[in-house]
Amino acid sequence: MAMNTERCRVFRRLHESGCFVIPNPWDLGSARWLARLGFPALATTSSGFAWSLGRPDNRVSLDEALAHVRALAHGVEVPVSADFEGGFATEPAAVAANVAVATTTGIAGLSIEDGTGDPAQPLFDFTLAVERVRAARRAIDDSGTGILLTGRSEGFIVGRPDLAETIRRLTAYAEAGAGCLYAPGIRARNDIATVVQAVAPRPVNVLVGGDFATVSELADLGVRRISVGGALARAAWAGFLEAAKEIAERGTFTSLRRALPFDDVNGTFGR
Repeated sequence: MAMNTERCRVFRRLHESGCFVIPNPWDLGSARWLARLGFPALATTSSGFAWSLGRPDNRVSLDEALAHVRALAHGVEVPVSADFEGGFATEPAAVAANVAVATTTGIAGLSIEDGTGDPAQPLFDFTLAVERVRAARRAIDDSGTGILLTGRSEGFIVGRPDLAETIRRLTAYAEAGAGCLYAPGIRARNDIATVVQAVAPRPVNVLVGGDFATVSELADLGVRRISVGGALARAAWAGFLEAAKEIAERGTFTSLRRALPFDDVNGTFGR
């Protein structure tokens, strides 16, 4: 318990100044390698984890997600933040109950998003969305862990790219107790700067899934935290598929020349 409390303190301090990258491993092996590279904290990825199980995003059960974040949080020495999707529930009371269980896994952060998964109505009603964040905040406070709560608004990735509405939601989530704000899918620099200014002094996370910006450029905009979501998992799948397709379609193995040496991988996990 004392170790996790310290990790929560470390994680919160990372958000107080500067800008840091929090990459997203999809399993314990990728988490350990990222920690070895010196990243100060890690965050899970719902999509990357689901793909590792052969499923689409948001098709993982609560119990599976809890076991996954527990394994990562206890398997590395840096703070781990959980992509807790929509809290695996709709009603605030149920979200609070699930978050309460998540606080026992050793995580240092947790995010709650406002996407419904329904294409016809992709975002929760504003009032309900705010109450869900508030319920998560209460559960974290009751746990006494100091876990950092991130409030996510999904409009830009679910077909509702309305900057004003996104800011309205993020501002409300901050007032409801979110310690960090996150609107995945925002890429325009002016939009990012506007969000940062609107929720200041609360820190903002920006998702980078391509090469539209650098760490220094986002830091100059006032961004405190940068994540990559499922992009590292997609990059790994790209290398895997390139090699596998060559074997299947051409009967050659040249792509395997780029594979890491066995001893490099095995040695990393053997130490």
